[in-house]
Amino acid sequence: MRFFNTLTKKIEEFIPNEDGKITMYTCGPTVYHYAHIGNIRSYVLEDLFEKTFKYLGYDVKRVMNITDVGHLQSDGDTGEDKMTIAAKREHKTSYEVAEFYTNAFFEDCSYVNVKKPEIISKATDNIKTYIKIIEKLLKEEKAYISNGNIYFDTSKFPNYYELSGRNADELMVAVRNDIELDHDKKNPFDFGLWFTNSKFSNQELQWDSPWGVGYPGWHLECSAIAIKNLGEKLDIHMGAEDAIFPHHTNEIAQSEAFLGHKWCNYWIHLSFLNINNSKMSKSKGDILRVKDLKEKGYNPLSYRYFIINTHYHKQVNFSFEALDSAEVALKKLKNKIKTLKDDNNFDISIYNEWDKKFRNYLEDDLNTANAMTLLYDLLKSSVSDSIKLKLVESWDKVFSLDLLVDEKEIVDEEILKKIEERNVAKANKDFKKADFIRDELLQQGIKLIDSHNGTTYEYVNKM
Repeated sequence: MRFFNTLTKKIEEFIPNEDGKITMYTCGPTVYHYAHIGNIRSYVLEDLFEKTFKYLGYDVKRVMNITDVGHLQSDGDTGEDKMTIAAKREHKTSYEVAEFYTNAFFEDCSYVNVKKPEIISKATDNIKTYIKIIEKLLKEEKAYISNGNIYFDTSKFPNYYELSGRNADELMVAVRNDIELDHDKKNPFDFGLWFTNSKFSNQELQWDSPWGVGYPGWHLECSAIAIKNLGEKLDIHMGAEDAIFPHHTNEIAQSEAFLGHKWCNYWIHLSFLNINNSKMSKSKGDILRVKDLKEKGYNPLSYRYFIINTHYHKQVNFSFEALDSAEVALKKLKNKIKTLKDDNNFDISIYNEWDKKFRNYLEDDLNTANAMTLLYDLLKSSVSDSIKLKLVESWDKVFSLDLLVDEKEIVDEEILKKIEERNVAKANKDFKKADFIRDELLQQGIKLIDSHNGTTYEYVNKM
């Protein structure tokens, strides 16, 4: 496997720390709002990487965090915690906000067949680990206390700018609005490890610590969760390209200062999904969810198909016209596959020949677009239907487009789940939720029919 390593700024061959096994950390969501389709692109791409590694024979242990505390408005350690802002906005507790948006996130991921990582860890579940790391950094004078808060001293980490490939002057200009406000720091690029009431008096989520009641810095969470669950040497760290600085830069600094050696060998960064040629952003109100696409009548896997056909290191512009084209293409592809019949004409050498081509494309910097083109070439070839069916079944372990699944069966299964959810709501006398489910299905062209024998349904305006 070869891919672009942000740390070395080149495509290089992947060599894991342990033969045949991969430790992989992927940055998870900050659950203060819905994840938009730009966010979901990153999770689809991470899913493609994980499934590719497994297809190529690796044993993958993957960890993802859920940030439910500590992610401030500004990367310069200023502004409020985003969870606190959401709690005020929605008149809920931070825990309630986190639970709601975590569930919404995984719902959207399920629509595009993103597999849940083996280990998912909430930031709020790791307070003891943060304190342990901070204590060592303070003892070794790689962190300092200022006005009751703990900051990492970036001057003690010579390779601080290695990942970003930029220098202090360039970054000072790039993030000037963020870095001028926190006057407790010795250096503008120093970053918070632990904040106390001296900085934020209105923070809802706080814990006891040796330095006073407070809460952890966002950057520390990922380092701690990765080290705790994956050990002191990490093979791969993945995330969106806007996390290179300062988030991933800070992760490297604090992790290697704590461990005393190189922490992660390979950094993979995923490019943005743009809309109207600018980055999709929650702050601009660009909250278009995968669920929204589904409710507009699209097959969410058409969005996954759209992503697969663009390289992970290339920005892509989203439009409904592009999604329409992807929807048509995926339907045609599935219809073509549906015509294949098992003819008991299977030749393992021919199967292996085609599968080798598929693996070569995956190994070549995850070239999923070429791998998809290969699938079309296969279907047009003179290869027997039995071989085609076996290859489609195998390759779809990576594509995850449900290429052999009948769409009607999927829709019917989802409707039955909704009916059961409605039945539970009615049994609990939650008639508002029951009516909401009924109306939601009706908007999708599905009319529920209640009788003494139970609830059935009919299509009144089939999608």
